[in-house]
Amino acid sequence: MWAILRRDLLTAIRYRTGFAIGAVGALVEMAAFYFLARAVGPGFRPDGIEYYPFLLVGTGLYAFLVMGISSFLSTVQEAQQNGTLEVLVTTATPPAALVFLSALSSFAGKIVTLIFYVVGGLVLFRVPVYRPNLAGCLVIFVLSLGIAASIGVLAAALQLSIQKGSAIVWLLGSGVWFLTGTMFPVAALPSVLRGVSKLIPLTYALDGMRLALLRGAPFSILNREIAILGVFFAVMLPLSLLFFSYALRQARRNGTLSFY
Repeated sequence: MWAILRRDLLTAIRYRTGFAIGAVGALVEMAAFYFLARAVGPGFRPDGIEYYPFLLVGTGLYAFLVMGISSFLSTVQEAQQNGTLEVLVTTATPPAALVFLSALSSFAGKIVTLIFYVVGGLVLFRVPVYRPNLAGCLVIFVLSLGIAASIGVLAAALQLSIQKGSAIVWLLGSGVWFLTGTMFPVAALPSVLRGVSKLIPLTYALDGMRLALLRGAPFSILNREIAILGVFFAVMLPLSLLFFSYALRQARRNGTLSFY
């Protein structure tokens, strides 16, 4: 783990201009959401929350989770393109551990970006936050992280089996975000789509984080979101690991590990 973190840290330092560009882009996005909320007006309070912090937390957390999912896929793709995947899977380290460790540093860097985006956006535009439930935020964040890792492992398995792992990332980035209440409340959707949104774990992650961070909701209110996220995590993680192991065995048997 330390070797992988050190490698990626050295790479990030070499390309540190990217940090500055990313920070500027985040500031521009914060400003765009702030002025969008002003244009909509103070009367629009989805779920009883001011629209700007509603947007900020929703887009920040959703983007973080999608990028985290993408990091698992990119880990496998880069190893395939560099020709190192076949070497890695012959080591004594379990394949699932290799994928998790390789994606770990990417997650760590994106956590820093998420904190800068959300906290910076709230402080910069002086959004009042009333006694946030930080313990609740942490529980929801950890469960959301586990669910994102499960989806990321599934994307990596699809990349090994049919070379189409990017389809999951594309689906989350282009076709699912509006069902999760990222930029507007789920209640605004038609009843059929509201039913679909209940099947997406990220919906509960966004709702729970907004309740804990922006409204300071106690655990008695957060229990529903935490319980649902816990069920998703308990089911998805072992299934995704089983599928990854199966896809890896099939790829080794068929000699397609380096296909991308």
